[in-house]
Amino acid sequence: MDLIADFLLRVLGQFQSPSLAFLLGGMFIAAMGSRLTIPDAVYQFAVFMLLMRIGLNGGMTIRESDPADIILPALAAMGIGVMIVLIGMVVLSWLPGISRPDAIATAGLFGAVSASTLGAAMVALEIEGMDYEAWVPALYPFMDIPALILAIVLAGMGEAKDAKRRITPWMIVKDSLRGSALSALLLGLLLGLLTRPEQVFESFYDPLFRGLLTVLMLVMGIEAWQRLAELRRVAHWYAVYAFFAPIAHGFLAFGVGYLLNMATGFSPGGVVLLALLAASSSDISGPPTLRAGIPKANPSAYIGSSTSVGTPIAIGVCIPLFIALAQVVFSSP
Repeated sequence: MDLIADFLLRVLGQFQSPSLAFLLGGMFIAAMGSRLTIPDAVYQFAVFMLLMRIGLNGGMTIRESDPADIILPALAAMGIGVMIVLIGMVVLSWLPGISRPDAIATAGLFGAVSASTLGAAMVALEIEGMDYEAWVPALYPFMDIPALILAIVLAGMGEAKDAKRRITPWMIVKDSLRGSALSALLLGLLLGLLTRPEQVFESFYDPLFRGLLTVLMLVMGIEAWQRLAELRRVAHWYAVYAFFAPIAHGFLAFGVGYLLNMATGFSPGGVVLLALLAASSSDISGPPTLRAGIPKANPSAYIGSSTSVGTPIAIGVCIPLFIALAQVVFSSP
């Protein structure tokens, strides 16, 4: 009962948090027919700043950490991404009105990671005063890339072999690494690891982080409402899956994180972030990768379910849920 009461209070509080408030604000003005648009250049800059801040902070921390501490969580992140795709493919394939390519693409997108949800989760943990290893956000590519690779490989296995169109795993890795999201994150990670960027981090990237995150949330809210219209044109099962999948994936990763906590002392905040990485679905790098890798899949189905339902659930429900769960679980004697 304590967990339920705490969760409900946190959900109500989350509606007052900047991240969810701006997301819902964007959905509201889009529903009212507003013509407000955020220039694409501003959106891209906000994404770049968000990922560079995460990467720089992670790189600086890894530089001062024991690399052995990161190996097991990285392997766990890879395994979670793979499990989400396999489970999602099976579940969606059982549902009526969903084709195999659409099922695999949707599972792949939910197995990949959302940078904006990650940013919102980091802010929520900072507000709660819940510490975590600063390298945990750098687990992003360890979950993201294997999920996308597996989805595209599974889709390719069901297609007629065509040497001219065959996509290899290495091609997917290269395409993902060249994408704007992972490029910015990995660049920040390398700069934080190999150089001394503390001064520019503290004076530029860190102070702008929260403000630019709200801009990103506003854009995503507008797009979520627009995508909702597309989602209505495909099987309603996508909306059902997109509602429950982030919660289920988060519980899966929370369980894995709990085992890491017992085995290695992985922090409660790290467990929460791992759960929220799994609860998120890709909103930047995943869609273009899947468009190219699974051309027969309907983008309205997998992008619509992720953007219009999955992301609001991940931010509005999963963030307070797993923070409350961690506080109950890890405060127990």
